[in-house]
Amino acid sequence: MDRVLPEFISQPTAKAIEAIYAYGPLAEKTVVLVPPFVTAQVESLAESIGFDVETLSYTLGMFLCYPLGMIMASLPYGKIRHLFSFILGAFLIQFTIGKQWIHHLIAVLISYVLMLILPAKSLKTVVPTFIMLYVTLGHLHRQFVNYLGWDLDFTGTHMVLAMKLYSLSYNIYDGSLIKEGNPTRATKKCAPLAVDGIPGIIEFLGYTFNFSTILAGPAFEYKIYADACEGSNLYDKDGKPKGKIPSQIMPTLKPFLLSLVCMVLFVVGNGKFPLLDPTDPQNFTPVVISEEFLKKPWVQRYAYCWVSLFFVRMKYYFAWKNAEGASNIWYAGFEGFDENGNAKGWENSNNVDIIEFETAPNVKTLSAAWNKKTANWLGRYVYMRTGGSLVATYGLSAFWHGFYPGYYMFFLSVPVLTMCERLGRKKISPRFSSKKWSLYGISTIIATSFVVEYIVLAFQLLAYDWAVAGWKSHYFFGHILCVVFYGVLSNIPTPKKKEE
Repeated sequence: MDRVLPEFISQPTAKAIEAIYAYGPLAEKTVVLVPPFVTAQVESLAESIGFDVETLSYTLGMFLCYPLGMIMASLPYGKIRHLFSFILGAFLIQFTIGKQWIHHLIAVLISYVLMLILPAKSLKTVVPTFIMLYVTLGHLHRQFVNYLGWDLDFTGTHMVLAMKLYSLSYNIYDGSLIKEGNPTRATKKCAPLAVDGIPGIIEFLGYTFNFSTILAGPAFEYKIYADACEGSNLYDKDGKPKGKIPSQIMPTLKPFLLSLVCMVLFVVGNGKFPLLDPTDPQNFTPVVISEEFLKKPWVQRYAYCWVSLFFVRMKYYFAWKNAEGASNIWYAGFEGFDENGNAKGWENSNNVDIIEFETAPNVKTLSAAWNKKTANWLGRYVYMRTGGSLVATYGLSAFWHGFYPGYYMFFLSVPVLTMCERLGRKKISPRFSSKKWSLYGISTIIATSFVVEYIVLAFQLLAYDWAVAGWKSHYFFGHILCVVFYGVLSNIPTPKKKEE
């Protein structure tokens, strides 16, 4: 909101942005939950330890979710939990992004009004369209005024909010179809998540502002959140436990400690193996395509990129694992009990399987282990609702991420790799052991990592010229290997199925 607009922005666009900026002072007055002395203390601490205020505020906000989760776990079930979730979530977002929190509030209130006045059939289209348009404008604004910048703003939390509002609109729609006795195939598959009517305003605000998910997700479904607030994931209508209630200590402590390890690895590893220029990552040429770096042997350069990207992933692991523990502490991550009263697990809050991702033998496994709740959202409310359209699914995913060319270069390359993998499973895999840690299994893990790290480089470099330079520095080997691999395997006979 305080940016100086670049000269290349057209006059009408500049005027529209300036008109929004004019409301900045008004938005500032809405930051009422964070006392000025708290902000001053954070700024002083950031200066003393050499951190920027945004990063420190975000990190402190993530850790604050744990004491808040302990309080949440001790509160009575019902509206008091929803109210606590809303107020403390609003506090956290004001604490981390200041006056920009108003975008969250505006989007939430407009979506709720739409839910109240529109029929469920229209709701599933209008609300997703509205929230995705809001996210789109946020991404475009960021790229206009802060191209390639890494400053923290509202777009990150808005991406999480978009998944919540998008899915809830379909939950309400599914509930209406079930009530009418006319569920579609997709509705039947998503029936356990359907919602019977519009949630109350306190419940709705508690879900959309939920303190343990507002900063980094996971954007689990409304029913999962509501069950945890109402206690219905643990107790029946008579208040009796549905099974032996497991302790939340280890499900909380394990991801918390893992998040600390990931945070340390990111700070140390990113310092020693930076992908971008550490002095000015926004404007200076990234390390991995600098003239000095390109003079090194290719093997050394690619090994450096592989290690650098490994440490880049640590910041995502930190955020997701930290949020997982903060959700588990008040049983939001608990899946409940099966018909025999046995505890199912804590998958509701798990957004990444680190070991599974790092040792994935193919892109399918890799995708399923990464940002799992986003994959669920795309699968349930885009893929299944469009008749299995990969174009719609990947297209919405790309829009949701933003509009940097590197994102689209990455997303358009993944299907090429997927085609090769499918052909490989058909032509090669039947000839070897299917065990993951067999010689063949290990070779697929190495091959997947080898090519994926090349492709994902574009995603991290963002800009078109930087992404192309990154791929060029590795001689476009990932794309060339895929073309050669597909061409060769297409001429190899498919092995006959073994007779049982």
